[in-house]
Formats: sequence, structure tokens, C-alpha cells
Amino acid sequence: MSSRRTLKAAEAIREVVSMAILTDLRDPRISGVTVTSVEVSGDMRQAKVNVSVMGSEQAQQLCLHGLNSAAGYLQQKVAARIDTRYTPKLLFVLDMGVKRSIEIARLLGDVLPSDDPLVAAEDDDVDTDAEDDDADEETPPDDSWTDADYFDDDDEEGEDSILRD
Repeated sequence: MSSRRTLKAAEAIREVVSMAILTDLRDPRISGVTVTSVEVSGDMRQAKVNVSVMGSEQAQQLCLHGLNSAAGYLQQKVAARIDTRYTPKLLFVLDMGVKRSIEIARLLGDVLPSDDPLVAAEDDDVDTDAEDDDADEETPPDDSWTDADYFDDDDEEGEDSILRD
């Protein structure tokens, strides 16, 4: 279990690294990067930065190489933000969680039958709702409300009026 101190340091490192990647790094290899999480060791000497990179496998490896070459600059940014005796050494690791979830959703879509009666019943309900919406659009809106319904210009006896003649 991580201590509160390491969790706070991990969150600070995640914020600093993600903002530095977005704003400071000009390396063309680094694009489409999202810092998903950071894990800091107990002695605060190493930090594993999990990143998600959009693109092909080759683009992901190229981006990781760019991040590893910019690790010294990013460690300098981290050192300015957190006050510790040692600045954690950053290790960038590709987070495959997003790609795996997309792949699982695709596999489930292939495996599950589309002739499911519950799905067909929901589709029928959606179509009838769309027809009801069309019927509502044909009727004009009721414009019988006027300003007089909202504002009462008549002063009742005993009330002081704000406007004086």
C-alpha cells in the first residue's frame, strides 16, 4: 500500500509531466500522448509514468523513444514542482488499457448476436418515439401566454408602488 506522501507526489508528477508534454516539448515524435497514471516507488527515487499513445505500433514506439530522450528535461520540471531530497527518475511505459478495452468491445460486438429480441424491442421503441416527435413538430406552439400573465401592473390597495407619478 502506498503512503499518502507517495500518492501526492505521484499526482504532482502526473500534472507536471502532462502539462510539460502539452506545452513545452517541441519534439515532432511526441504527439497524441496522454499521461494516464504515475506510480512512485517507496523511496521516491523512481517514477513509472504510464502513457497512452494514439496511433500505430510504430508511432507508439517512436513516441516512447522521444519521451525517454526528453526525460531529463521533464525531471527538471518535476524537481522544480516537488520538494524532495531526490528527484524521481522518470521511466515511461506504454499503457495498453485503452487499446485493450477497444479490442474487447470489438470482440464482444462480433460475438454477441444482433438478432437479440431485447435489442429489436428497444429499436422499435426508438422508432415510435421518433414518430411522436414528428407529430409534435407539426402542431404550432401555444402562444397564449403574454407579458400580462407574468407582470401585474395593477397596484392593490395598501401596497407601496416603486414607481411614483
